[in-house]
Amino acid sequence: MNRKNFLKAGAITGAATLLGTTNAFAKNLTDNDIDKLTDANGNYIMQPLPYNENFLEPYMDAETMHLHYTFHHGGAVKGANKDLQMIKKAMDENNLETVDYWTKKLSYHFSSHVLHSIFWTNLTNKKTDPKGDLLKRIEKNFGSYDKLKGLIAETSKNVDGNGWGILAYQPYSDSLNVLQCENHEKLTQWGAIPLLVIDVWEHAYYLKYKNKRTDFVDALFNIINWDNAAQRLNTAIKITR
Repeated sequence: MNRKNFLKAGAITGAATLLGTTNAFAKNLTDNDIDKLTDANGNYIMQPLPYNENFLEPYMDAETMHLHYTFHHGGAVKGANKDLQMIKKAMDENNLETVDYWTKKLSYHFSSHVLHSIFWTNLTNKKTDPKGDLLKRIEKNFGSYDKLKGLIAETSKNVDGNGWGILAYQPYSDSLNVLQCENHEKLTQWGAIPLLVIDVWEHAYYLKYKNKRTDFVDALFNIINWDNAAQRLNTAIKITR
């Protein structure tokens, strides 16, 4: 396959190329509509929030929720569609000088779309704790739930610039890992499946918490939906083991 055909195949497959056909995020489509990232034509789409914008008060205010979901997540979806169009345009015109630029932009915007879609389902309006197989694996990989909380909190608080703290299932080692992801696409692990993500871009907290990222991260532990993380773990194990 020559370079042009390789690029064309990669662009057309879009989300499937980046997520993989056996990715747990994609498999959750049957259980959770917000995980559906594309329409029948392969265009990136944005699902409605699974709750009202004031659902997470007082830990996440309604105004921040509105701006975050509508303009930041929404902007990433629009950006990803533009990136895909520009890649196709470059291939149709046999002008590949700019294709590397647009593929990097697509990685950035689509990664944002994936992580934000997980983030919304990772939150609820009540305090929950991990249990069952998720708790057993947390204790095996981190020693205790309290140790995991300390690790993922510090990892999230200390991201250089913007980014995410991520609890992921790594099928190659059958283990849980905590990742510190800069921006949306850097410092990730190949094959790792996100179960829980903590958004520490300033737009996630600045209206309510000002510059106090640490206060925001600590507050999130009051509304983390560990049942959702457990569901994602169960799906990941089922399709990768």
